[in-house]
Amino acid sequence: MENGPLQVLTVPTAPYPDQRPGTSGLRKKVYVFQSKRNYLHNFIQSIFSSIDLPDRQGATLVVGGDGRFFSRPAIGVIVQMAAANGIGHLIIGQHGMMSTPAVSCVIRKYKAIGGIILTASHNPGGPNGDFGIKFNTANGGPAKEEVTSKIYQISRTIEEFAICPGLRVDLQTLGKQAFDLENKFKPFTVEIVDPVESYANLLRNIFDFAALKELLSGENHVNIRLDAMHGVLGPYVKRILCEELGCPANSAINCVPLEDFGGQPPDPNLMYATDLVDSMRDGQHDFGAAFDGDGDRNMILGKHGFFLTPSDSVAVIADNIFCIPYFQHTGVRGFGRSMPTSTALDRYDYENVDIDAACNMMEDLEILISDKSFVKQRFAVEDKIYQVEKADNFQYTDPVDSTITRNQGLRIIFSDGSRIIYRLGGTGAEGATVRIYIDSYERKLIFEDTQVQLAPLATIALKISQLHHRTGRNGPSLIT
Repeated sequence: MENGPLQVLTVPTAPYPDQRPGTSGLRKKVYVFQSKRNYLHNFIQSIFSSIDLPDRQGATLVVGGDGRFFSRPAIGVIVQMAAANGIGHLIIGQHGMMSTPAVSCVIRKYKAIGGIILTASHNPGGPNGDFGIKFNTANGGPAKEEVTSKIYQISRTIEEFAICPGLRVDLQTLGKQAFDLENKFKPFTVEIVDPVESYANLLRNIFDFAALKELLSGENHVNIRLDAMHGVLGPYVKRILCEELGCPANSAINCVPLEDFGGQPPDPNLMYATDLVDSMRDGQHDFGAAFDGDGDRNMILGKHGFFLTPSDSVAVIADNIFCIPYFQHTGVRGFGRSMPTSTALDRYDYENVDIDAACNMMEDLEILISDKSFVKQRFAVEDKIYQVEKADNFQYTDPVDSTITRNQGLRIIFSDGSRIIYRLGGTGAEGATVRIYIDSYERKLIFEDTQVQLAPLATIALKISQLHHRTGRNGPSLIT
């Protein structure tokens, strides 16, 4: 217990107009959080103020992140402000680190009111990189649009924030720390937890660890290669795959988390996960995987570096779902995916596009495809002809709580099942990201280059949107 009660202050502040969070949270360059007075404090206060006082008073909140640069000072501020805003108990990953799936797991396990995750996902880290703050709600998932809108509205009118500036927390030592505050909100406790253990326990209840151990370290074991890309998943890979399931230590590479991820964006794709791609080519390894900075996305490679699309990996799991003990007990009610994530697809990303040009392009494109005459139009490229069957701005109704989520992407569906999806991404810290998803169904398994197979659709996608002309680009930043 600290000596004497700690003072709680109310500090005047002025709002910023650019703190609109998406489902991926608020992402900006590190220098924005560092140089703009109270920029971090304003957004954290907006999160707390979005929760009614009776709901947050004495409640539990989880804090973790991918360990990127600026995480530790940010956690220091979050702890001080949580105490001053009535939170009763904070659960923080040791060293301030916890993967996004693990945060979700811990929120549900301890019935927390939610969690704050400090991550910019696959965006670059370091002093010149990106920083992000994401709020997950009590179900463990990202805050819905109504919550993020409330946070944004509060951030536009904020006049003050509450903070306990004298409160200091030790992020290294496991266990509870108690603090006495000079207000009615007490006691306030901070619990530093092993970021891996709760998540490992969850996995033990889902998968057959005995069968996995035999597969990975038995007499006729498969050789795997796992690349954590210097993100948060390094300790998880070492502890679960190597120590518990018996993979050789050299199966795991880049497992030491670094504030700048070793100078590369922690983005698991063929462009950035070059260490994994290079090591898979000679055929020594049967399976390879790379993980992004906060551990909620991956890339899977087969023998000789064969690239397996995320959609196909989900399809493989679905086809073998009852090999997984968890689903043997619970059954399966369905498979969830986002609208653009379908069968086998490419992703064409145009990053850091001028936001006005991107928004204008999307607005004009929606007008174009909404015209009744657009349906039934034909587009010919080389020897292929595609006829439009349907075009819309996708929205969906949640089957659980009936909430409607709108503006999820512009989609053009052709009569043969091929699709083109346009989305304006919100994961960049500067400018906008325009993503074009291109999808085509083939009856036979094809081992040819998918970019060649999908080239006609890519040509049509660029022709319809006039993307290169509208943005001044001559090609995508990234193709996956």
